[in-house]
Amino acid sequence: MAFVRIREAKEEDCGNILRLIRELAEFEELADQVKISEEDLRADGFGENPFYYCLVAESLPSPGEPQGSCLVGYGLYYFIYSTWKGRSIYLEDIYVKPEYRGQGIGSKIIKKVAEVALDKGCSQFRLLVLDWNKRAMDLYKVLGAQDLTEAEGWHSFSFEGKVMKKLAEK
Repeated sequence: MAFVRIREAKEEDCGNILRLIRELAEFEELADQVKISEEDLRADGFGENPFYYCLVAESLPSPGEPQGSCLVGYGLYYFIYSTWKGRSIYLEDIYVKPEYRGQGIGSKIIKKVAEVALDKGCSQFRLLVLDWNKRAMDLYKVLGAQDLTEAEGWHSFSFEGKVMKKLAEK
């Protein structure tokens, strides 16, 4: 088994991050919804005012192994603001390739996001999970996350595309 380290993404990682985004979308049975490009990822994450930040899980080969390093997971997050709690982080995606699951990589990504949140003075970080992804929900609960759907009854809504344009025209 190779050593896996968690590090900040670099601009040259964007192609591999997009590949992992597509794998996550397939896993969630939502592959048709991925519209982003490698160029979008570069422009939006590595400019002067990034819209997102990303951590990657990089598998480093053991000494003597012929293959080089490869990305086996990622956590994409951005900063939000809660009118009740102030500075916050939203973890948009967390994904680990199936063959690397069960090794604590997802927990390491989550712990690193928590470190970033604390370093930036955030009071919390949030994420969403599909209701059928029990394995992920169990992990988040073991790590101490509170299920706000159960605890407070929150539901997530989205305005997109034509609906958003129609709203903006009024």
